[in-house]
Amino acid sequence: MARRRHFLATAAAATLALTACGGASSGGDDDGTIRVAYQRTAQFTQLEDVLEKAKTEYEAANEGRTVELVPIEAEQDQYFTKLALMNRSPSTAPDVIYEDSFQVRSDAAAGYLAPIDDMLAEWEDWPQFDETAKQAGLGDDGKTYGVSMGTDTRGIYFNEQIFAQAGLPTDWQPTTWDDVLAAARTVKERVPGVIPLNVYAGRAAGEATSMQGFEMLLYGTGDELYDADTQKWITGSQGFRDALGFYDTVYSEGLGPDTSLMLDAALGARISTELLPQGKLAMAIDGSWLPGAWISGENEWPEWEQTMGIAAMPTQNGQDPGRTSMSGGWLLSVGSTAADPQAAFDFITVALNRENALKYDTENSQIAVRKDVAQDPEYLAYNPSFEFFSSLVPVTNFRPATPDYSQISANIQVAAEAVATGSQSPEEAAQAYDEGLVGIVGEDRTQAAG
Repeated sequence: MARRRHFLATAAAATLALTACGGASSGGDDDGTIRVAYQRTAQFTQLEDVLEKAKTEYEAANEGRTVELVPIEAEQDQYFTKLALMNRSPSTAPDVIYEDSFQVRSDAAAGYLAPIDDMLAEWEDWPQFDETAKQAGLGDDGKTYGVSMGTDTRGIYFNEQIFAQAGLPTDWQPTTWDDVLAAARTVKERVPGVIPLNVYAGRAAGEATSMQGFEMLLYGTGDELYDADTQKWITGSQGFRDALGFYDTVYSEGLGPDTSLMLDAALGARISTELLPQGKLAMAIDGSWLPGAWISGENEWPEWEQTMGIAAMPTQNGQDPGRTSMSGGWLLSVGSTAADPQAAFDFITVALNRENALKYDTENSQIAVRKDVAQDPEYLAYNPSFEFFSSLVPVTNFRPATPDYSQISANIQVAAEAVATGSQSPEEAAQAYDEGLVGIVGEDRTQAAG
């Protein structure tokens, strides 16, 4: 992942602030404190709510132990940067880490995470987790480095009221990319002042550009980034160029956000808390977690059920399976420098027990990975979007689980932004991506598209 200077400066300041206020770890000395690092943003407070509950429960059951919550207030890409800085020194490294599934292998290989297989074997709840969720925590060495909190899928949110104004059907389900673009053009023509479509394109949006944006398109072409059989990255893909061509159409025709908004690091938060609720955006290719902020909390939006429709992202030309999605998820991991790894793991078991997993998965609109939660009537009844997003699991795709994916993801973001801003054509950006890819992994770990 690209490390931009201003992110590093902010991260360094945050790390110094943590140290100054006593938030730093004791460099391996067990002082009875478990330090938990996690992400918090204006629209993402559900994790903090669960961690605060787990802190109270853990401390009540473990006299002499204290849980110190260390929130990192940042959007996703900046969160990774700040967390990486904390992990570089035992004096600042957390004991428990909120970890993105695509970072597990690279962070485990970097020595930031501790394997927890022996402790998992003794945890009576571990059999409740489905096999896909267990795979999310594996490192290159086959050991487990985290416990999944839930997974997600992605689709197209659309404002039914704006669609009605534009004369579009409110039960809209596109069958091809052209259907999506046609709807965007209709909105632009008939409902001026509204952004027709958001597909993340800026480097500032980080992994959202790679996953919610580019990869939702690429995997709908039938092409992939990586050949798991040969363990090589793919160059010269027609699907790659076609995905960039979709970006070119959206941004050259003025169907997406203007450049200043597209390059705003807070775009994701603004979509959830401002652009969709205020009727300023007609369509957003985004994740299953969005309704979590609308159901309760400071960004509650009671009208969302009557306002928003959700459609599956179609494949490029409607080819089988007709729909596509991307899935990821987050985990709680034990830091490699934790003074008492067992105590850190025990806190994770409290945070992700049935009751707390149910709270998190409902309030954050997660697809449950605990079998007992997934079957719970309270979970099934909590959010009307759960059924739809769960139905995408059979057609979903996952990012390559390799240590170098984060660097390649940054390379994707460069290509998407270059096309969206008009600085490169899709062909030029695809060529630059291929050259950057070879520079990252070496020519012997790439292969030409078949």
